[in-house]
Amino acid sequence: MTDNLSKKLNDLREYLRSLESVAVAFSSGVDSTFLLSVAHEVLGDKAVAVTATSCSFPKRESDEASSFCKKNGIRQIVVQSEELEIPEFRHNPVNRCYLCKKELFNKIIKLAKENAIAFVCEGSNMDDNGDYRPGLLAVAELGVKSPLRDCKLYKDEIREISKQMGLPTWKKQSFACLSSRFPYGEEINEKKLMMVDRAEQLLLDMGFQQIRVRIHGENLARIEVMPSEMKKILSNSEIITQKFKSFGFAYVSLDLQGYRTGSMNEVLK
Repeated sequence: MTDNLSKKLNDLREYLRSLESVAVAFSSGVDSTFLLSVAHEVLGDKAVAVTATSCSFPKRESDEASSFCKKNGIRQIVVQSEELEIPEFRHNPVNRCYLCKKELFNKIIKLAKENAIAFVCEGSNMDDNGDYRPGLLAVAELGVKSPLRDCKLYKDEIREISKQMGLPTWKKQSFACLSSRFPYGEEINEKKLMMVDRAEQLLLDMGFQQIRVRIHGENLARIEVMPSEMKKILSNSEIITQKFKSFGFAYVSLDLQGYRTGSMNEVLK
Protein backbone atom coordinates (compact mmCIF):
# COMPACT_ATOMS: atom_id res chain seq x y z
CA MET A 1 0.00 0.00 0.00
CA THR A 2 1.39 3.42 -0.92
CA ASP A 3 2.17 6.03 1.71
CA ASN A 4 -0.70 8.15 0.44
CA LEU A 5 -3.22 5.32 0.82
CA SER A 6 -1.85 4.42 4.24
CA LYS A 7 -2.30 8.01 5.36
CA LYS A 8 -5.88 8.15 4.08
CA LEU A 9 -6.70 4.86 5.81
CA ASN A 10 -5.24 6.11 9.08
CA ASP A 11 -7.14 9.38 8.69
CA LEU A 12 -10.34 7.37 8.26
CA ARG A 13 -9.59 5.32 11.36
CA GLU A 14 -9.02 8.44 13.43
CA TYR A 15 -12.13 10.10 12.01
CA LEU A 16 -14.31 7.13 12.96
CA ARG A 17 -12.65 6.77 16.36
CA SER A 18 -13.56 10.38 17.10
CA LEU A 19 -17.25 9.64 16.50
CA GLU A 20 -17.20 6.99 19.28
CA SER A 21 -20.27 5.09 17.99
CA VAL A 22 -21.80 4.83 14.50
CA ALA A 23 -24.67 3.31 12.57
CA VAL A 24 -23.42 2.60 9.05
CA ALA A 25 -25.91 2.48 6.17
CA PHE A 26 -24.78 -0.88 4.78
CA SER A 27 -25.77 -2.17 1.35
CA SER A 28 -22.96 -4.74 0.86
CA GLY A 29 -21.47 -2.59 -1.90
CA VAL A 30 -17.80 -1.73 -2.31
CA ASP A 31 -17.93 1.54 -0.38
CA SER A 32 -20.23 0.63 2.52
CA THR A 33 -18.45 -2.69 3.08
CA PHE A 34 -15.11 -0.90 3.34
CA LEU A 35 -16.54 1.79 5.63
CA LEU A 36 -18.25 -0.74 7.90
CA SER A 37 -15.11 -2.89 8.10
CA VAL A 38 -12.91 0.01 9.20
CA ALA A 39 -15.58 1.24 11.62
CA HIS A 40 -15.84 -2.23 13.17
CA GLU A 41 -12.04 -2.44 13.37
CA VAL A 42 -11.73 0.75 15.42
CA LEU A 43 -15.06 0.81 17.29
CA GLY A 44 -15.92 -2.85 17.73
CA ASP A 45 -19.50 -3.35 18.97
CA LYS A 46 -20.07 0.40 18.81
CA ALA A 47 -20.23 0.11 15.01
CA VAL A 48 -23.60 -1.20 13.86
CA ALA A 49 -24.71 -2.01 10.30
CA VAL A 50 -28.16 -0.89 9.17
CA THR A 51 -29.44 -2.50 5.97
CA ALA A 52 -32.63 -1.33 4.27
CA THR A 53 -34.71 -3.82 2.31
CA SER A 54 -37.16 -2.85 -0.41
CA CYS A 55 -38.39 -3.95 -3.82
CA SER A 56 -35.63 -1.87 -5.46
CA PHE A 57 -32.90 -3.68 -3.50
CA PRO A 58 -32.18 -7.16 -4.95
CA LYS A 59 -32.32 -10.12 -2.59
CA ARG A 60 -28.78 -11.12 -3.57
CA GLU A 61 -27.48 -7.83 -2.15
CA SER A 62 -29.50 -8.20 1.05
CA ASP A 63 -28.25 -11.78 1.49
CA GLU A 64 -24.65 -10.68 0.95
CA ALA A 65 -25.03 -7.96 3.57
CA SER A 66 -26.40 -10.38 6.16
CA SER A 67 -23.75 -12.99 5.37
CA PHE A 68 -20.92 -10.46 5.71
CA CYS A 69 -22.14 -9.23 9.09
CA LYS A 70 -22.59 -12.76 10.45
CA LYS A 71 -19.17 -13.85 9.25
CA ASN A 72 -17.45 -10.84 10.82
CA GLY A 73 -19.45 -10.66 14.04
CA ILE A 74 -20.99 -7.29 13.23
CA ARG A 75 -24.38 -6.42 14.67
CA GLN A 76 -26.85 -5.76 11.87
CA ILE A 77 -30.25 -4.09 12.03
CA VAL A 78 -32.55 -4.65 9.04
CA VAL A 79 -35.11 -1.95 8.35
CA GLN A 80 -37.96 -2.02 5.85
CA SER A 81 -37.77 1.03 3.60
CA GLU A 82 -40.45 0.82 0.95
CA GLU A 83 -39.81 3.86 -1.17
CA LEU A 84 -42.79 3.20 -3.43
CA GLU A 85 -44.95 4.33 -0.52
CA ILE A 86 -43.28 7.76 -0.51
CA PRO A 87 -45.55 10.41 -2.07
CA GLU A 88 -44.33 11.35 -5.56
CA PHE A 89 -41.57 8.70 -5.66
CA ARG A 90 -43.50 6.45 -8.07
CA HIS A 91 -43.65 9.35 -10.53
CA ASN A 92 -39.84 9.31 -10.65
CA PRO A 93 -39.07 13.04 -10.45
CA VAL A 94 -35.50 14.27 -10.95
CA ASN A 95 -35.11 14.51 -7.16
CA ARG A 96 -36.21 10.90 -6.66
CA CYS A 97 -33.00 9.98 -4.86
CA TYR A 98 -33.46 12.89 -2.44
CA LEU A 99 -36.95 11.67 -1.50
CA CYS A 100 -35.68 8.14 -0.92
CA LYS A 101 -32.56 9.07 1.05
CA LYS A 102 -34.44 11.50 3.27
CA GLU A 103 -36.99 8.82 4.21
CA LEU A 104 -34.31 6.16 4.71
CA PHE A 105 -31.91 8.24 6.79
CA ASN A 106 -34.69 9.54 8.99
CA LYS A 107 -35.44 5.91 9.83
CA ILE A 108 -31.76 5.15 10.49
CA ILE A 109 -31.39 8.27 12.66
CA LYS A 110 -34.37 7.14 14.72
CA LEU A 111 -32.85 3.67 15.13
CA ALA A 112 -29.52 5.20 16.12
CA LYS A 113 -31.18 7.27 18.86
CA GLU A 114 -33.07 4.24 20.14
CA ASN A 115 -29.79 2.33 20.38
CA ALA A 116 -27.77 5.21 21.91
CA ILE A 117 -25.58 5.50 18.80
CA ALA A 118 -24.04 8.94 18.34
CA PHE A 119 -23.78 9.26 14.54
CA VAL A 120 -25.12 7.86 11.28
CA CYS A 121 -22.62 7.32 8.46
CA GLU A 122 -23.00 6.62 4.75
CA GLY A 123 -20.53 5.47 2.12
CA SER A 124 -20.37 8.06 -0.66
CA ASN A 125 -16.85 8.78 -1.93
CA MET A 126 -15.10 11.60 -3.79
CA ASP A 127 -16.20 10.32 -7.20
CA ASP A 128 -19.81 10.89 -6.17
CA ASN A 129 -19.14 14.63 -6.18
CA GLY A 130 -18.83 14.57 -9.96
CA ASP A 131 -22.33 13.33 -10.86
CA TYR A 132 -25.89 14.45 -10.23
CA ARG A 133 -26.51 13.08 -6.72
CA PRO A 134 -29.61 14.68 -5.15
CA GLY A 135 -29.42 12.11 -2.34
CA LEU A 136 -26.36 13.91 -1.00
CA LEU A 137 -28.54 16.92 -0.27
CA ALA A 138 -30.59 14.79 2.13
CA VAL A 139 -27.34 13.55 3.69
CA ALA A 140 -26.24 17.14 4.31
CA GLU A 141 -29.63 18.32 5.58
CA LEU A 142 -29.90 15.50 8.13
CA GLY A 143 -26.34 15.75 9.39
CA VAL A 144 -25.37 12.26 8.24
CA LYS A 145 -21.60 11.73 8.17
CA SER A 146 -19.73 10.86 4.95
CA PRO A 147 -16.35 9.62 6.24
CA LEU A 148 -15.01 8.46 2.86
CA ARG A 149 -15.60 11.85 1.27
CA ASP A 150 -14.33 13.69 4.33
CA CYS A 151 -11.10 11.69 4.12
CA LYS A 152 -10.79 12.36 0.35
CA LEU A 153 -11.07 8.72 -0.70
CA TYR A 154 -11.80 7.86 -4.34
CA LYS A 155 -13.38 4.65 -5.65
CA ASP A 156 -10.16 3.20 -7.06
CA GLU A 157 -8.40 3.88 -3.76
CA ILE A 158 -11.21 2.19 -1.82
CA ARG A 159 -10.91 -0.86 -4.07
CA GLU A 160 -7.14 -1.00 -3.61
CA ILE A 161 -7.29 -0.70 0.19
CA SER A 162 -10.15 -3.22 0.28
CA LYS A 163 -7.95 -5.64 -1.66
CA GLN A 164 -5.12 -5.15 0.83
CA MET A 165 -7.59 -5.76 3.67
CA GLY A 166 -8.83 -8.97 2.06
CA LEU A 167 -12.39 -7.73 1.63
CA PRO A 168 -14.40 -9.78 -0.89
CA THR A 169 -15.91 -6.63 -2.40
CA TRP A 170 -12.67 -5.12 -3.69
CA LYS A 171 -13.54 -6.10 -7.27
CA LYS A 172 -17.32 -6.25 -6.93
CA GLN A 173 -19.26 -4.47 -9.66
CA SER A 174 -20.68 -1.05 -8.83
CA PHE A 175 -24.36 -1.09 -7.97
CA ALA A 176 -27.14 1.44 -7.56
CA CYS A 177 -30.74 0.80 -6.56
CA LEU A 178 -32.99 -0.56 -9.29
CA SER A 179 -35.03 2.66 -9.40
CA SER A 180 -32.07 4.28 -11.16
CA ARG A 181 -32.84 2.15 -14.23
CA PHE A 182 -35.92 4.24 -15.09
CA PRO A 183 -35.95 7.46 -17.16
CA TYR A 184 -37.06 10.45 -15.09
CA GLY A 185 -40.80 10.99 -15.35
CA GLU A 186 -41.63 7.35 -16.12
CA GLU A 187 -43.56 5.50 -13.42
CA ILE A 188 -41.69 3.12 -11.14
CA ASN A 189 -43.70 0.08 -10.09
CA GLU A 190 -43.16 -3.38 -8.65
CA LYS A 191 -43.69 -5.18 -11.95
CA LYS A 192 -41.05 -3.25 -13.85
CA LEU A 193 -38.60 -3.40 -10.92
CA MET A 194 -38.92 -7.18 -10.97
CA MET A 195 -38.36 -7.26 -14.73
CA VAL A 196 -35.12 -5.29 -14.34
CA ASP A 197 -33.99 -7.37 -11.38
CA ARG A 198 -34.50 -10.67 -13.21
CA ALA A 199 -32.80 -9.36 -16.35
CA GLU A 200 -29.73 -8.14 -14.47
CA GLN A 201 -29.53 -11.34 -12.45
CA LEU A 202 -29.53 -13.34 -15.70
CA LEU A 203 -26.57 -11.35 -17.06
CA LEU A 204 -24.68 -11.69 -13.77
CA ASP A 205 -25.31 -15.43 -13.77
CA MET A 206 -23.92 -15.56 -17.32
CA GLY A 207 -20.67 -14.06 -16.03
CA PHE A 208 -20.97 -10.46 -17.14
CA GLN A 209 -19.17 -8.11 -14.77
CA GLN A 210 -20.36 -4.51 -14.85
CA ILE A 211 -23.92 -4.28 -16.20
CA ARG A 212 -27.10 -2.23 -16.18
CA VAL A 213 -30.48 -3.03 -17.69
CA ARG A 214 -32.37 0.22 -18.19
CA ILE A 215 -36.10 0.03 -18.86
CA HIS A 216 -37.82 2.51 -21.20
CA GLY A 217 -41.59 2.67 -21.33
CA GLU A 218 -43.32 -0.56 -20.42
CA ASN A 219 -41.24 -3.10 -22.28
CA LEU A 220 -37.98 -1.88 -23.87
CA ALA A 221 -34.70 -3.03 -22.30
CA ARG A 222 -31.45 -1.15 -22.93
CA ILE A 223 -28.44 -3.21 -21.88
CA GLU A 224 -25.23 -1.50 -20.79
CA VAL A 225 -22.07 -3.59 -20.50
CA MET A 226 -18.38 -2.79 -20.67
CA PRO A 227 -17.16 -2.44 -24.29
CA SER A 228 -14.98 -5.53 -23.82
CA GLU A 229 -18.10 -7.62 -23.16
CA MET A 230 -20.22 -6.44 -26.10
CA LYS A 231 -19.12 -9.34 -28.30
CA LYS A 232 -20.23 -11.75 -25.58
CA ILE A 233 -23.65 -10.08 -25.47
CA LEU A 234 -24.03 -10.40 -29.23
CA SER A 235 -22.87 -14.01 -29.30
CA ASN A 236 -25.52 -14.82 -26.68
CA SER A 237 -28.19 -12.53 -28.14
CA GLU A 238 -30.68 -15.29 -28.90
CA ILE A 239 -30.86 -16.73 -25.38
CA ILE A 240 -30.73 -13.25 -23.79
CA THR A 241 -33.60 -12.03 -25.97
CA GLN A 242 -35.64 -15.16 -25.28
CA LYS A 243 -35.14 -14.85 -21.54
CA PHE A 244 -35.80 -11.10 -21.45
CA LYS A 245 -39.08 -11.63 -23.30
CA SER A 246 -40.09 -14.23 -20.74
CA PHE A 247 -39.51 -11.56 -18.07
CA GLY A 248 -41.95 -9.21 -19.81
CA PHE A 249 -39.78 -7.24 -22.24
CA ALA A 250 -40.89 -6.95 -25.86
CA TYR A 251 -37.73 -5.28 -27.18
CA VAL A 252 -34.10 -5.87 -26.21
CA SER A 253 -31.37 -3.41 -27.23
CA LEU A 254 -27.64 -2.95 -26.61
CA ASP A 255 -26.31 0.52 -25.78
CA LEU A 256 -23.31 1.08 -28.07
CA GLN A 257 -21.78 3.56 -25.62
CA GLY A 258 -21.48 0.78 -23.08
CA TYR A 259 -21.78 0.89 -19.31
CA ARG A 260 -21.46 4.24 -17.54
CA THR A 261 -22.74 5.48 -14.21
CA GLY A 262 -25.73 7.79 -14.23
CA SER A 263 -26.59 7.42 -17.90
CA MET A 264 -30.16 8.47 -17.09
CA ASN A 265 -28.76 11.83 -16.00
CA GLU A 266 -27.49 12.60 -19.51
CA VAL A 267 -30.83 14.14 -20.45
CA LEU A 268 -30.75 16.64 -17.56
CA LYS A 269 -29.85 20.23 -18.27
